Amino acid sequence: METNRQKKIGGVIQKDLVDILQGEVRKNGVTNLVISVSKVAVTSDLSVATVYLSIFPQEKALETLAAIKSNTSLIKHDLAQRVSKQLRRVPNLVFFVDDTLDYIEKIDNALKNQENPIENRDLLDKRRQF
Repeated sequence: METNRQKKIGGVIQKDLVDILQGEVRKNGVTNLVISVSKVAVTSDLSVATVYLSIFPQEKALETLAAIKSNTSLIKHDLAQRVSKQLRRVPNLVFFVDDTLDYIEKIDNALKNQENPIENRDLLDKRRQF
């Protein structure tokens, strides 16, 4: 379970990472790309921050994530300059694509189509008898 300190540090990192990533997108003149930091989870020893990114359009997600991962040290340096008054040490950053919106979309599509397990009970797994 996350402590209040972990949540506060995660919030600070999340806010500043949004500014850094969106600023780089604008500075490089990239159009039709939105990067959002959906969640930051910090370990209990505050050494690693797991960052979940939502990238739109989804087709550019893997390419953008690879670019972000290759520039992790520069992003950490920019983050350290921003939070130097709030944190003594900046945690290592680990980036992942947040796919919860895709998961929700798949559920919505399944409910709208014939694969709806609520209306078609045959799609539900039968309980195994042991």
